[in-house]
Amino acid sequence: MNFKLKMLVAGMALGFSASSMAAEPIKIGVAGPFTGGSAPMGVSMRDGVKLAVAEINAKGGLLGRQIQLIERDDEAKNERGVQIAQELINKEKVTATVGYINTGVALASQRFYQEAKIPVMNNVATGSIVTKQFADQPENYIFRNSANDTIQSHMIVQEAIDNRKFKKVAILADSTNYGQLGREDLEKALDKKGLKAVAIEKYNLKDVDMTAQLLKAKQAGADVVLTYGIGPELAQIANGMEKLGWKVPLIGSWTLSMANFIDNAGKNGNGTRMPQTFIQDPTTPKRKAFIDAYVKAYHPPGDRMPSPVSAAQGYDSIYLLAAAIKQAGSTDGPKVKAALENLNEKIDGVVTNYSKPFSKDNHEAITADITVFGEVKDGKVVLAK
Repeated sequence: MNFKLKMLVAGMALGFSASSMAAEPIKIGVAGPFTGGSAPMGVSMRDGVKLAVAEINAKGGLLGRQIQLIERDDEAKNERGVQIAQELINKEKVTATVGYINTGVALASQRFYQEAKIPVMNNVATGSIVTKQFADQPENYIFRNSANDTIQSHMIVQEAIDNRKFKKVAILADSTNYGQLGREDLEKALDKKGLKAVAIEKYNLKDVDMTAQLLKAKQAGADVVLTYGIGPELAQIANGMEKLGWKVPLIGSWTLSMANFIDNAGKNGNGTRMPQTFIQDPTTPKRKAFIDAYVKAYHPPGDRMPSPVSAAQGYDSIYLLAAAIKQAGSTDGPKVKAALENLNEKIDGVVTNYSKPFSKDNHEAITADITVFGEVKDGKVVLAK
């Protein structure tokens, strides 16, 4: 082969290589529990993420490339979350990861992204510490677009004490990181009002009888029960109160909006209230389009999302991340992080319209004024009045 021909072949090879590299997809991890008690949240989040990615890819993708989701089921287990984080970073070479439903899994796993300088967008986990885990470091790669527990606990206490004038509070929280950190936040919020709970009770995942905990709360004279838990056990609280003939309101964190609480509690769940960033109600054209697309794509029973909050926040998390990648003109972690901290584009989300939602010192996109109260009414969540 003569020199010119060799150069031509080499040039063609380089051309093919460059074009194939240009066409390589942008990989984004999706980590959450797609099986088990937390699955309604994980599956709804993943499905919201998939809707957003399908829309972006249909419009040409990002930076001339398609987005490819790398989905992994963390089973709500900390050790599984750690394995997945290492796999997504080292093997799959993701640009970023969205997800984390469970606070404990987030805290165990996201340190690997921090070390690798790869952004994480927590779109469901609400533990107050999640975005502050590395706040003392020069750069923080952990972001969030869900209502943290500091916001929720203050709302819950304000609703119980200020709005509804209850005086004796009982707290029932599960034994997970989420439940116990949320319980601490509730106690702090009560303390600011000069109050202490008359009963604080803990229960474990898969517990099916809350009689002992509820009896202690009842005997202490509680006139309202506040909850922090992640699974279907929440329904056992409502059902246990009915068995005891104990009629006091149930107010708790956003997870009381999950289908597995509403369905398992039945009529006993009516009147339960919880903070929400999104209620499955087509109050805006954006929300209607999102709800219609979700129902058409996934056909949930009764057209009701298993966890509307998770689905909406999952959807928005992708658009926030996409805006940062587009602004950075790169998939380089530090550049994407810097773009997230100073987003120029306003994002018309399902939860809210985001305008510079993050800064270098604040990685929380959701504020208290975005969050509303939902109420369970006949099998669905409606805006509380």
